Amino acid sequence: MIQDPYEAIKELGAAPLWKYYGNLFPAEPKSEAVPYVWRYRDLRPYMLHFSEVLSLHEAERRVLMLVNPGLTEPPATVNSLYAGIQIILPGETAQAHRHSASAFRFIIEGEGAYTTVNGERVDMHPGDLLLTPGWHWHDHSHEGNGPMMWLDGLDYPLVNKLEAGFFELLGVRMQEQTVPANSSTKKFIHGRLLPLWESPAGPHSPIGNYPWSETEKALAGISDEAEGSAVEGIVLEYTNPWTGGPVMPTMSCRVSRLKPGFHGLPFKHTASTIYHVVKGQGETVVDGVKLDWAEHDTFCVPGWAQYAHVNRSASEDAILFSYSDEPVMKALGLYRHI
Repeated sequence: MIQDPYEAIKELGAAPLWKYYGNLFPAEPKSEAVPYVWRYRDLRPYMLHFSEVLSLHEAERRVLMLVNPGLTEPPATVNSLYAGIQIILPGETAQAHRHSASAFRFIIEGEGAYTTVNGERVDMHPGDLLLTPGWHWHDHSHEGNGPMMWLDGLDYPLVNKLEAGFFELLGVRMQEQTVPANSSTKKFIHGRLLPLWESPAGPHSPIGNYPWSETEKALAGISDEAEGSAVEGIVLEYTNPWTGGPVMPTMSCRVSRLKPGFHGLPFKHTASTIYHVVKGQGETVVDGVKLDWAEHDTFCVPGWAQYAHVNRSASEDAILFSYSDEPVMKALGLYRHI
């Protein structure tokens, strides 16, 4: 009997394109991620619980991953990005390490903690955005009172899909501080005034901390009469001062002020986006799914999903921090919007 030709070519490591063509070249993108909101008020008690019952030896990083119901194995928040909430208690430290994935911390609550990145101590305050570029040594320490919590953002789902992930421990728990504390923020936070004795050290921003005090001042300085974006309101991007572009080659970070009563126009783009609510409450409708959100909640908009933001308050602003893989989409010529 002649062997089934389909079985024969399978044994030879080949497959018929005509059987897969529709799946390999879909008419439009359809993300495996689904619209979802993670409620801080519900997660916070568990953060505190695990910080009390688990020692650092049992859990070096006490982090609750924000896992999208459509991306559980391996866990991710959207197809290329990850979000998690981390807690550190007074007197605790986190072991120094580095990885090829880029990361940032957006501080939610607490005072007195800091991270050290390649020898620079970078202090944490609520609303601050702290960068940990890929392959930079980093560790954490808490010298204050009460718990410190922040949102972790990483591009490891993308890095791992590209099979480009590396990880290394420093070998000592805490790295030596080799430059003055918060020096990068002091040198570069002044916008277009650059320290000309320095030069770019990579494709990432040189700023260790974008302080909330400066971000809040920038938002407040924009007139209420400014039109802003019909989709994202008064939206500002955290930028790399050397290039004017995104803070990381794989992640764009932004902050939006939605005025009272704001109703955003529906919009969709190929970039996947994770939002964190800094202030206020409202809703975002994503492909017909209404996501109600309040202060410190986190929610996601998968790529090529139509979304629209609403600030339900008639008197108070809503402030959203967001990050997306838009730089990757644009670099590869894959960014599209309607």
